[in-house]
Amino acid sequence: MPEQKAKEALEQEIIDKEEEKKRYLTERVPPQTTGGLSFRDLQELCRELHSKIDIVDEERYDIEAKVIHNTREIQDLNLKVFDLRGKFKRPNLRRVRVSADAILRSLLGSKHKVSMDLRANLKSVKKEDAEKERPVEVRDWRKNVEAMSGMEGRKKMFDAASVPPQ
Repeated sequence: MPEQKAKEALEQEIIDKEEEKKRYLTERVPPQTTGGLSFRDLQELCRELHSKIDIVDEERYDIEAKVIHNTREIQDLNLKVFDLRGKFKRPNLRRVRVSADAILRSLLGSKHKVSMDLRANLKSVKKEDAEKERPVEVRDWRKNVEAMSGMEGRKKMFDAASVPPQ
């Protein structure tokens, strides 16, 4: 059903365009009366018509050139819009490990000659000192399970945590 309606509407549109074209041509171009004209008058009429045709062809060519130029410009602008929107697929980037020397070399070029030792300014911590500072108390978790259960056990744990270690 809708296909038939669309087909009928298309046919009606074509008929309407042809009628509009005929009406426009009758308004703009009056019918020529060639009967009763001499040979010279006919030649002059043909020359006039040829000059009018040349003018119309030049205008048509100029308009076509403008249309082609505008369509190219529209396509270029559409490409720019897509690039600015970021609709293109970005490639997956890989992580590359670069040393500080390589970064400085790339930034400074040939001026960078001194290699930097970034670990020189770090504070040195001995492992033995760290272990002495935090004595770890090892307890058996199974010991005093019944004593630590319930609210009394929670209170003992809270009191043990609040008392500073000696």
